[in-house]
Amino acid sequence: MKDGTKCLHSGYSPKNSEPRVVPIVQSTTYVYDTVEEIAEVFDDPTKSLIYSRFGNPTVMAVENKIAELECGVGAMCTTSGQAAVLLSLLNICNAGDSFISTTEIYGGSVNLFSHTLKRLGIECIFVDRNLGEEEIERKIRPNTKAIFGETLANPALTVLDIEKFANIAHKHFIPLIVDNTFATPILCKPFEYGADIVVHSTSKYMDGHAVQIGGVIVDGGNFNWDNGKFPDLTEPDETYHGISYTEKYGNRAYITKARMQLMRDFGVYPAAHSAFLLNLGLETLSVRMKQYCENAMTVAQYLSSSDKVESIKYPGLKTDESYLLAQKYLKGCSGVISFVIKGGKSAALRFMNSLHLASNEVHVADIRTCVLHPASETHRQLSEEQLLAAGISGGMVRLSVGLENVSDILEDLEIALSQV
Repeated sequence: MKDGTKCLHSGYSPKNSEPRVVPIVQSTTYVYDTVEEIAEVFDDPTKSLIYSRFGNPTVMAVENKIAELECGVGAMCTTSGQAAVLLSLLNICNAGDSFISTTEIYGGSVNLFSHTLKRLGIECIFVDRNLGEEEIERKIRPNTKAIFGETLANPALTVLDIEKFANIAHKHFIPLIVDNTFATPILCKPFEYGADIVVHSTSKYMDGHAVQIGGVIVDGGNFNWDNGKFPDLTEPDETYHGISYTEKYGNRAYITKARMQLMRDFGVYPAAHSAFLLNLGLETLSVRMKQYCENAMTVAQYLSSSDKVESIKYPGLKTDESYLLAQKYLKGCSGVISFVIKGGKSAALRFMNSLHLASNEVHVADIRTCVLHPASETHRQLSEEQLLAAGISGGMVRLSVGLENVSDILEDLEIALSQV
């Protein structure tokens, strides 16, 4: 099936007389005839449903749909995108390990990597995405377990050279984890370019309506974990009676371990109703992404011609530094634009406060146009050096172009810019 069809039909196939729409299974638990049957599932939760901290039919339908859209072998939903990023790394990193990340990523991820994981004994080594392969390789240590990057960086709007980072990762027998939130599988499928694990904040374009927080981890199923670097996946897990994930679950070892081990212990599984709402968003994802891209391109061209705008980042523009990478990896550049207002922070805030149609809010990738000031909000916890490395200045505005009539969006921007 093509993506538009997958959005509607993947993950759930009703049988004769069953509901057409994915039903909400609002239950924490499931009944068995015998104690022995329950004991078997405790030994191996993949056999059946037992408790909704591991799995729920409504959530699993959404997981299957996202896995099919990303062309992965399995997926696990979480309560937030931040939880998905965290578990994607904890699934393969222990205290004393390190991982590589590009500098141009979401501010919440920077804080997670720089501080919280550091307190857990896991070190993040930040690298400039533009460094040559040999320079990046020199950052890799014997204890390095992964490389992390964002397809479309938030809010820098730079495009990750997925093949380059995949080649580096695989040369050193470690996986590439890609946050594909802004691109979604409609615009980019990172597995096709060598990525091994994909994560999303499903709160963004996948949901699209700003009604639920969620995340997901998708396993590409192509990485060889049995290479001596990942004993937690290959050696017996004493908490599950000596199961070896690679031996028992093959190319689904990574995502199965994430569910059986980390979801069991952290319990960050979404509610059935949240998954139901997410599925409604997914059903229109392919249609919405096309319109987001069209509207954003029109807006980007308008902003690039304004004498009030110092610079603009949108990979769909031929003048953008990431244009060639966007042509290689993306089928569109999403609806998010980053631009810098002349006059710095005070001018940017005056512009934002003068908008009427676009909302000032801490969100992005909504059906409604919204704006955010990264230096004051999502990246506020970063130092000046970290802001610079992330490509964020005081005059930067992150504009998330919605699905309103584009002429109304342009009029709103024009009025606000006239106040600068």
